[in-house]
Amino acid sequence: MNEWQMLTLVGEDRPGIVAAVTQRLFENGFALGEASMMRLGGNFSIMLMVRGEGDVEQLLAPLAAQMGLHLHSYACGGSLHRHLAPNVQVRVNGADRAGIVAQVTGALAQQGFNILELESDVAGSQERPVYILYIQGYCECPVEELEAAVSALGELNVDVSPIETLIG
Repeated sequence: MNEWQMLTLVGEDRPGIVAAVTQRLFENGFALGEASMMRLGGNFSIMLMVRGEGDVEQLLAPLAAQMGLHLHSYACGGSLHRHLAPNVQVRVNGADRAGIVAQVTGALAQQGFNILELESDVAGSQERPVYILYIQGYCECPVEELEAAVSALGELNVDVSPIETLIG
């Protein structure tokens, strides 16, 4: 097998996860493609494109079990070097409640907004949590139309702005 595989590993955060996983892949001749790795709460998640000979899930299963990681892989198209650059960013904050992400992303999707990256966090205090959402994406409609779409969401503070891309 020499096709790209999308590999996901998720488990309790601890030092050495990235080093152990990438070392095992390197030692077995796997090439790495694009990756996204981050801590979410007390967990660490890895999404990683890999390509090489052999069954990557079988290769990493003992390591994943040893480190308490949930492992999954599936064949995926490479599509490297065909990136869509974000041209709009959306920042949202407000009192934490259920449904913020669904409402904001739903309003943006109706305008044809393609989410390329989304991060969120909960700040504030235990008694007064504040939900913070940061989205970058691509949309061909004017920023003003996106602002109008999300302005109807009520008590949330929403900022929609273009992303200036420097080329050269």
